[in-house]
Amino acid sequence: MMRSRVEVNARGGSMRGYLMVFCLICCTADGQIVYSIAEETERGASVGNIAKDLGIDAATLSARKFRMITGSSKQYFNINASTGALSVNEPIDREQLCELKSVCLLNYELVLENPLELYRMEFKVLDINDNSPSFPLSEYHINMPEFLSPGARFTLPNAQDLDEGANSVQNYTLSPDEHFYLEMQIRGDGSKYPELVLKKALDREQQATHRLVLTAKDGGNPPKSGDVPVIVTVLDSNDNAPEFEHSVYRASILENSPSGTLVVQVHATDLDEGPNGEVRYSFSNTTSADLQRMFSIHPHTGEVTVNGVLAVQRPLLEMLIEARDNGAFGMSSTAKLLVEITDVNNHGPEITITSLSSPIPEDAVPGTVIALLSILDKDPGENGQVTCQISENLPFQLKPSLQNYYSLVTSGLLDRELISEYNITITATDLGSPPLTTQKTVWVQISDVNDNPPVFGADAFDVFMEENNPLGAFLYQVSASDPDIGENGRVSYTLRNSTVAGSALTSFLSMNLANGSIYAKRAFDFEQLRSFHFQVEAKDNGSPALSAATTVNVYISDQNDNAPAILYPTSQNGSVAVEVVPRLADEDYLVTKVVADDEDNAQNAWLSYHLAHSSDSTLFQLSPHTGELRTTRSMRSTDFLKHKVVVVVRDHGDPPLSSTVTVGILLADTLPQALPDFDDSGEPPPLLNATNIYLIVSLACVLFIFAAFIFFLAITRLCRCRTCCCSGCCCPAEDYKKYCYSVHMLPSSHLPPDMLEVTGVGKLTHTYLYRASVGLGPGNSSIPNGDAGNVPGGSRLQVPGPCIQVQQVQSDRLSAVLVLHLITLSLCIALDEKLRLALNARNSWV
Repeated sequence: MMRSRVEVNARGGSMRGYLMVFCLICCTADGQIVYSIAEETERGASVGNIAKDLGIDAATLSARKFRMITGSSKQYFNINASTGALSVNEPIDREQLCELKSVCLLNYELVLENPLELYRMEFKVLDINDNSPSFPLSEYHINMPEFLSPGARFTLPNAQDLDEGANSVQNYTLSPDEHFYLEMQIRGDGSKYPELVLKKALDREQQATHRLVLTAKDGGNPPKSGDVPVIVTVLDSNDNAPEFEHSVYRASILENSPSGTLVVQVHATDLDEGPNGEVRYSFSNTTSADLQRMFSIHPHTGEVTVNGVLAVQRPLLEMLIEARDNGAFGMSSTAKLLVEITDVNNHGPEITITSLSSPIPEDAVPGTVIALLSILDKDPGENGQVTCQISENLPFQLKPSLQNYYSLVTSGLLDRELISEYNITITATDLGSPPLTTQKTVWVQISDVNDNPPVFGADAFDVFMEENNPLGAFLYQVSASDPDIGENGRVSYTLRNSTVAGSALTSFLSMNLANGSIYAKRAFDFEQLRSFHFQVEAKDNGSPALSAATTVNVYISDQNDNAPAILYPTSQNGSVAVEVVPRLADEDYLVTKVVADDEDNAQNAWLSYHLAHSSDSTLFQLSPHTGELRTTRSMRSTDFLKHKVVVVVRDHGDPPLSSTVTVGILLADTLPQALPDFDDSGEPPPLLNATNIYLIVSLACVLFIFAAFIFFLAITRLCRCRTCCCSGCCCPAEDYKKYCYSVHMLPSSHLPPDMLEVTGVGKLTHTYLYRASVGLGPGNSSIPNGDAGNVPGGSRLQVPGPCIQVQQVQSDRLSAVLVLHLITLSLCIALDEKLRLALNARNSWV
């Protein structure tokens, strides 16, 4: 007979009193009819006409003894025996009948006799918005440390709405508050939950408690809502809440699992230390009491185990697990645990690979068939119905072919360089309760094509090479990788043609074509070439060949191969540079500044200045950093007139190089017309040279002759004093030295021939002017040449006091007559001239 499948939707409400019926009739193979009816449809509301929908004569229903068979304890529908009209017998509460199932179905069988026929009727109960969102607790408390910065988040409780779909909870709102706002978050399974976010920093001293109202709204029309007070207590406590490894934990256990069976182990970590970092696990208050009795959680390990009989009708259980630390003001976080309760099944699907093509080229187009699979399950009914799938992140897919056959085809582009082979796990799951799953792995290899050029590790490489390198020195080794294999991945290297400093690159470098090693063909000089760059090309051996290029930047490193060059002071023709310093120069007087330059770089060009030699180490000092040569003290009259210093300029290379410069220093107030010779060692001449010895011997002879003459004169005078005692010209011998005076010949004196102007020294305590005449002995009355002014200026005569004849005394002036023999005066003058010449020679050296 022709059997049909009819689907009728009926949605009604007791408040509005209307009925909407949608019928869809199509030919099926099992004689099943499906009706859709809204929950809470009032009693007596028409659902459909079973006779019309099934194509049965309504008048024969009573004669054929029709009856409706259902597994439900209540009879929700009636059939009019005379008309075949199907109506509501008792309003349906979907939430009570199906709890939290997404699809609520009532299955009936219609049995007719004479002949015996069986029809299946399925009633799909549609949800209406007849429940308001509600919270498990009447009030929620949240403890917040006051030092939390804005942005801190706290999980708020989820509202429960027995309705489903759009009639369930859709959004949450929070009462306005300057410190908090509400954000919705999405878990890994797509479910949403509200979070309380701190907008403004808290201050417990100003406000210790914040009272908020959390409102949940569903999507019905009109929408319904429910709210709950949220009391936030500001505390001073630890600042890190425990964090779960996963926001959603999934587990599956058998319906007949014994007590103590491990479901899952959750784990949360807390960054705090000590008690603030110790985590305790518990079920959240939002978890129903029934579930808390069925399962238990270890407070320390986080192991969730079965605690009793799993007497539930729902296939999926949802629990919230809270992790709270042991701080003074414990912080907490929650994670969702989804537990799937499965029935028992005894046969799993069997997977057979009937055909396999491997390897396949990586440029295979999508849709290429790889394998043909056969999947069978020996279980009957739903336990024998199999669904087959592979991982979604693979470029393959299963397509149904013939009955129980599937084709494995490519669904995307393949890339052997990314994945050279695939272990495709084919998962076949039956529809039993619990379902059994069988997996089979298909190993598919991907063959290579030349679709990848060589790739360098960077677009450019920086190479540092010291100058003065030996010929053939290794410079650098570039390396390019080609993810292809075989000849497609074998890479060779070449230097691209370019010039460096006007010369061909090949005159500077050479390259190993096989491994990319670069060698220097000449020595580099940092002072001439500091850097250059070139390109290296890498080419594979595929067909067609692919290539890539990279840039190599070569930087020549400096070596200390240049000594410092003295720029100032400079010497010409090997002579010593001379600096003139005033004789009255003060302390810290700048004599000169040594300026030097080093062609090297960095520390090889860092110069320091040192005083290697100085003719007077107490007079000059040198700044080691600036090269300034300064005096350490004021000049003295005893200082030599010329000095010589040697300055060493040294760099900081390894090893250091240095240069020296000799500076001659002349102490003079004006620049002389001719500079003295500084080529000597700068030391004073020895005191006992040939000239000094000659002068000493001459002086000793003169002194001896003079002493003999004085002795002779004294004897002669003594004899004369004995013959003429009355004349008063004699004097005792012991008073001779007492009355000896020094007579100084003034250069500017113009005296009469027989007079000299002398200055008294010795026993005279003050300076007086004497007018004296020098007696030259009997018979002579004048100085030679007849003029006293011819006596050399500055001469000193030692004459005894008794030999001075005082002619006249006027006020403070004393005129005296000096009576000396001519030979005495000549000897004194000669002796004084010798001394003057010796002193002048000594001063000229200084």
